[in-house]
Amino acid sequence: MSRWRRLLLVRRLRAVARRDRRRLRELARLHPGLDVHPDAAAAFAVATFDLEPGAKVRIGPGVVTERRPDGVRISVRSGGELDIGEGTWLRSDLGPVILSVFEGARIDIGRDSFLNGCHISAKAGVTIGREAWIGPGSRVWDADQHAIDFDTPERRQPVRIGHYVWIAADVTVLRGVEIGDGSVVGTRTLVTQSLPAGSLAYGVPAVVRGRVGDRRGIPI
Repeated sequence: MSRWRRLLLVRRLRAVARRDRRRLRELARLHPGLDVHPDAAAAFAVATFDLEPGAKVRIGPGVVTERRPDGVRISVRSGGELDIGEGTWLRSDLGPVILSVFEGARIDIGRDSFLNGCHISAKAGVTIGREAWIGPGSRVWDADQHAIDFDTPERRQPVRIGHYVWIAADVTVLRGVEIGDGSVVGTRTLVTQSLPAGSLAYGVPAVVRGRVGDRRGIPI
């Protein structure tokens, strides 16, 4: 690529970024509870935000995503809160990242985490530690999603995913589960019970089958 073409491309990209920043400011005016840090990716301008009055969303500094329309879908009901920690990557090229917070619930995502085409839903609360990875097609649900029948109401229990945890692809984590720091959960696992720190677990349902060493600072 010639120097002139590179310069033209840079100018176009800067123009797109300026438009995206203006769009984010417009979104913040429409939704007073939306707080996108100036150092977060301008690409959040093409994300889908469905925010009810009283919803709060904080996207911290250095949070990044691809510029894909509908690649990130954020839905927060009245009284719900979503906090995405510094340096987190919401990767959307393998599938959308869907973050759903129901009335009065909360999702907290720790700094430097990596959410890759996954779905997180909170009706009570979901806490994800720092440097946690959640792979494509995986789901974290803190509720049954629906009542089974008139005599069996929906049950809700908070979910906690610890620091440095790796949840691989197509994993389902159900209500009330705690996954201890540094654990690894294998592909297509169903997690119905809590896992101690440093677990290597997989299966339907998940069974601890080994131990995991220090995962702190492992590059994505």
